[in-house]
Amino acid sequence: MGRLRVYELAKLLGMSSKELLNELEELGIDAKNHMSILDESTVNVLLELYSEEEENVKVKKGKPKKKDVEKMEELMEEEEREKKSRKSIVITSDKMVLKDFAKLLNLPVSKIIQDAFMKGIILNPNQELNYEKMKEIAHNYGCKIERKGEETKVEIEDPLKKLEEYYENLYLEKEDELTYRPPVVTVMGHVDHGKTTLLDRIRKTRVAEKEEGGITQSIGAYQVVYNGKKITFIDTPGHESFTEMRARGAQATDIVILVVAADDSVMPQTIEAYNHAKNAGVPIIVAINKIDKPNANVEKTKQDLVSKLGLVPEEWGGDTIVVPISARTGEGVDELLDMVLLVAEMNEIKCYPKGRARGVIIESRMDKSRGPVASVIIKDGILKPRDYFVTGNTFGRVKAILDENGRNKKEAHPSDPVLILGFEELPDMHSMLYVVESLNEAKRIVETVKEREKRAERKHISLEELFERMQKEGTKVLKLILKAETQGSLEAVRRTVERMRVEEIDIEVIHAGIGSITLSDVMLADAADAVIIGFRVKPDAKAIAEAEKEKIQIRTYTVIFDLVEDLKKALQGMLEPEIVEEYTGKGVIKKVFNIGKVGKVAGVQLLEGYVTRDSKIRIYRNNEEIYEGKLESLKHYKNDVSRMDAPQECGMKFEKFEDFKEEDELRFYTVKKVQKELKFISQEKGGD
Repeated sequence: MGRLRVYELAKLLGMSSKELLNELEELGIDAKNHMSILDESTVNVLLELYSEEEENVKVKKGKPKKKDVEKMEELMEEEEREKKSRKSIVITSDKMVLKDFAKLLNLPVSKIIQDAFMKGIILNPNQELNYEKMKEIAHNYGCKIERKGEETKVEIEDPLKKLEEYYENLYLEKEDELTYRPPVVTVMGHVDHGKTTLLDRIRKTRVAEKEEGGITQSIGAYQVVYNGKKITFIDTPGHESFTEMRARGAQATDIVILVVAADDSVMPQTIEAYNHAKNAGVPIIVAINKIDKPNANVEKTKQDLVSKLGLVPEEWGGDTIVVPISARTGEGVDELLDMVLLVAEMNEIKCYPKGRARGVIIESRMDKSRGPVASVIIKDGILKPRDYFVTGNTFGRVKAILDENGRNKKEAHPSDPVLILGFEELPDMHSMLYVVESLNEAKRIVETVKEREKRAERKHISLEELFERMQKEGTKVLKLILKAETQGSLEAVRRTVERMRVEEIDIEVIHAGIGSITLSDVMLADAADAVIIGFRVKPDAKAIAEAEKEKIQIRTYTVIFDLVEDLKKALQGMLEPEIVEEYTGKGVIKKVFNIGKVGKVAGVQLLEGYVTRDSKIRIYRNNEEIYEGKLESLKHYKNDVSRMDAPQECGMKFEKFEDFKEEDELRFYTVKKVQKELKFISQEKGGD
């Protein structure tokens, strides 16, 4: 039942509007007169409240009209259908605090309290509920509860998956309304083969003149117009980012341009870049760059493409588009863009151009004046200011949409690269952004996502998962259940396992027995969170079924050597890793700049290696350390960057330190965790 006016609900309940207004006042519900509108939740609460009375919603004087009774029955049937379609939850205790129970129901605790108050029941967030009370509350929201196991098992639907399915269905249902969108291109290749030069060349020659004078923004992508058609370039690629985006289900790239220098040919990073693109299933265009160099050898480069990558150029009878270019002079760049448009046309890159937008976050950062901001490439729909959105771990409302020139946009269309302001928290890079209908929907989705993340941890562990479990819970005990075919082999396995005593870790055999692995063994493993090891025995059918259901791992072996090797791997993973420093590069301060409100910035010449935005820094003067800390910012000219390699120059601002001078030396390093080696405890003399 939807919203109703007071007089309409009074008619359904068989009372006068005045009587209902008096009842509403007693319940604390604001309704000024018979024309006041009651929201859906209030209507449902009142219908349920009066349906429980002895007369079962009869008029105080006479019976309701037949059509009103039919309408009421229809309402109750609809409500019952809705309740049946909702989820079931499993609880593990007969008692639970209300605020915790509200989380299981995926409802705000305030809503449960308010709804109860409307029924004359007073609840508070920290009130302890018994089983019957939980059952009653769950029933009110269409949920069933059961008692089982040692851990709450609640299946919560993935709301982000549902949002993605919405667009998948949209593509199927409205295929006739899909339109072509500009291709999104990522340029990849070996370091120093000319990726940045190519991107700069395309940007300088193809960005529309009307955009001149804008303040360039670092948004990780830009759009050009070529032959009247738009192409979007991601200008901060990186193989890791490319793959992480795919891993998150947020494929942004439609086409990859693989840059190979004609003087170097195929190099290790060329192969790596190709493998990333190949695994993504993205069309690849090869740009053989630096053809203006005297030692350029285009034919040899093509031969290496065939022998090392299996990419056969079209002119050699293959299906790989290969375009010789010079990013420095511009030769061949127009032909390369022609090929991009051709490949886009052949692959029919389409979108749904209307309605709610979705996009891919390619960069995110904390802006000092704007707060959390993110660079987004729109995939479908139209993004507008004031739209509510969710993106994995956070939500927000669009405060502003900026293009790469810092100009406000009234709306963003498919393949547009834009900077979005209005995030509640810093969003995850490479995740999907979805526009939703309301703030409440956005909050509910993010709460559900976070709850799913909490519950995503499997209760039981496999040998491969022990390290992760140890880090989370601090456990350093490996619990085992041993089963073998004979007493002799059981004792042999047990002695072998118990001899594997390791510093910092205990191995506890909680049960050892002869015969096949049974349901009883699995139930014990369930209770103790153990791994079952069988030597020359197999689990029976019931054990297999229960183990699959409860995610208990059963390992079986016929050779002791294999068992020992697996246990060593598990124990290795449980060791606390050592923290080590890894040197990455060095540089020298060549210039000190005083920049207004920003403060002092160091102009640095990198001498060797590299520095990243997350690098640790040590500063030396006359071979004495004067500072140890980290970067506040790393810039190449005016742009924020994530990494710089020698022999480039860059600008650095250090965290809480400005007492640096010209010729101060810098050392860059990262802190890494390195797995320790196993140290077995020697057995005492006379022992087994």
